Amino acid sequence: MTRKKIAKLISLLVAAMLVATILAGCSAKQSSKESGSDGATKASGGKEIKIGVALYKFDDTFISNVRDALEKAAQEKSKATGEKIVINAADGQGQQATQNDQIDTFITQGYNVLAVNMVDRTSASVIIQKAKQAGIPVVFFNREPLKEDMNKWDKLYYVGAKAEESGKLQGQILADYWKKHPEADKNKDGKLEYVMLEGEPGHQDAILRTQYSIQALEEAGIKAVKLASDTANWQRAQGQEKMAAWLSAFGDRIEAVLANNDDMALGAIEALKAAGYFQGGKYMPVIGVDATAPALDAIKAGQLLGTVLNDAKGQAQAIFDLAYSLAKGEDVTKSVKNLTDGKYVWIPYRPVTKDNLSEFSK
Repeated sequence: MTRKKIAKLISLLVAAMLVATILAGCSAKQSSKESGSDGATKASGGKEIKIGVALYKFDDTFISNVRDALEKAAQEKSKATGEKIVINAADGQGQQATQNDQIDTFITQGYNVLAVNMVDRTSASVIIQKAKQAGIPVVFFNREPLKEDMNKWDKLYYVGAKAEESGKLQGQILADYWKKHPEADKNKDGKLEYVMLEGEPGHQDAILRTQYSIQALEEAGIKAVKLASDTANWQRAQGQEKMAAWLSAFGDRIEAVLANNDDMALGAIEALKAAGYFQGGKYMPVIGVDATAPALDAIKAGQLLGTVLNDAKGQAQAIFDLAYSLAKGEDVTKSVKNLTDGKYVWIPYRPVTKDNLSEFSK
């Protein structure tokens, strides 16, 4: 082979190698566009968005409603944008150590945002430290961390409702009933003798609802006398157990029941039904909070005097809006409605009685 032919062959080989390199580069760029810089698979509308949802307990009725509404909000957004949005909820089972482990898993798996319903709101600093180190924003909800914890990083947010409002509305519902029904004062002493079913000890909602419901009664000019109060941990079965014990101890001296949530109120109603109430004209005013579907049914049946809407759907939408905007790298002060102090979204409560029940019934 002549030198001239060898040189021509080398030129052809070099050209072929250059073409192959260019094609490989184009293929790599296309692959990068499809997967995203972190390797996450994109849906047709953009990179996969992963939101890790840590719940204190799956079997809490209100929290279950929030979870369902959150998943629905994600589905609707995904349908509208074509993005793949993953909502992965973990059950803390009422154990903070379990929830901490679940947060570790979300971080290891590269979730974009954490939405956290604390088991113990006073232990938020541990989760904050983990999230800050990983650079993953956190949207707390329902169980508000301490203010000093919320100030530890600028990527911390909270969605909830002001618990004192729900307590005030509970008290106002009972005050209106008391004034319109003089027969409610069984011993005619001018004092409202009540029992109080409280939520989980240390939970801000339990503390403030207990305090402000009675404060509202007093502001309405009603002298309220507490016969008994105890925690029922938001649970229906415990509410029924406590109420049955109080009926045995106080009998007809009890003139009203206030409960920090609907599940406990419904438990109290079961105990009252077993004692002959809600039949033959024997009635006891019971007031809860949350406006869950079973509570609305109890109002319709004439067993629950009233409740206060804790807007699970509204809270879930705010949680999702924050998490989605954070995952997209948007300025949440511009993209999220009703953001207070750059990090709080407060969802208002509404009173529910038989008079406005049709507004809330599905």
